[in-house]
Amino acid sequence: MNYIELIGYFGSFLTSITFIPQVYKTWRTRSAGDLSMTMLLIVLLSTVVWMVYAVALMLWPVIVANAIIGLLSLLLIYFKMTFTK
Repeated sequence: MNYIELIGYFGSFLTSITFIPQVYKTWRTRSAGDLSMTMLLIVLLSTVVWMVYAVALMLWPVIVANAIIGLLSLLLIYFKMTFTK
């Protein structure tokens, strides 16, 4: 693994953790009213598109990041549908 790949993995790690505070806060407070469903769906769609691109080119840092972001996005969408009154 060369330093460029390490930079890619570090970038994917940072990108992947961006939703963790929001997921935790939403789960802890059981409140998702302030989350935008439109934003969540756009993030999910962009994640799917990036995943197709990354798999086609076997770009592992992009695959890893988008797999994690996709799961966190799905979790937030579930919270939005479950916790919103």
